[in-house]
Amino acid sequence: MNKVEYSGTIDVEEKERILKMLETDKEFRYALMGLLGYREVLERITVLEERFSKLEERFANLEERVIKLEERIIKLEERFSKLEERFVELAERVTRLEERVLRVEEELRDLSKAINVIAHRFGILTDEGFREAMRYVVEEVLGVAKVSRWIYYDSRGIVYQRPSIVEVDLVIRDGEHILLEVKSRVDKGDLLELYRIGKLYEEVNKLKPKLVMLGAFFTKDVNELAKELEIELRPMVKTYG
Repeated sequence: MNKVEYSGTIDVEEKERILKMLETDKEFRYALMGLLGYREVLERITVLEERFSKLEERFANLEERVIKLEERIIKLEERFSKLEERFVELAERVTRLEERVLRVEEELRDLSKAINVIAHRFGILTDEGFREAMRYVVEEVLGVAKVSRWIYYDSRGIVYQRPSIVEVDLVIRDGEHILLEVKSRVDKGDLLELYRIGKLYEEVNKLKPKLVMLGAFFTKDVNELAKELEIELRPMVKTYG
């Protein structure tokens, strides 16, 4: 085979032939590009384009999902806002109902007190029943949570001039002992009885109690005697007769 020597230059005819082969001969073109290192670059570009195309598709899918999530969030926020409004309305209704219940309870207590006072005045209710009915009033007047009962056998008859059992309401508040008698109608005899019970309590327990008379009605002549005997009068109803 004759060896073609390359003189370092290509004549015009040869150039035209090579350019025409590049335009018409695909294999020749790729072979030449491979020799020049372009084939590998093109393949990598093709792979990158395919990957980029797939990434674009995934990104588009993600955008759709984000849009749907945003729509769901907006709907949830609207529902939550409506629930908050309903909760506020219910809370206001509950508050109004509580206020109404409190007013009704106060009215019932006032009515119950008035009924008990009237019932005792006309002989329908005994002093013992009146005392039990008005126990909550006692606790409110003295500001205490509990009223107990002091019971003692008076063997020497200090209170009733003969041996007998003595009973009185007792409140111990901040170290102070308070003897309390609850009557629907208070007269001098009631004050003297409480005074003698106080003396008996002082003798038995070695301390002087405070004496308090709580009543619905007081006779006109009890105020002066109450001061002399150091008995505090606490009216439940400001009516005298």
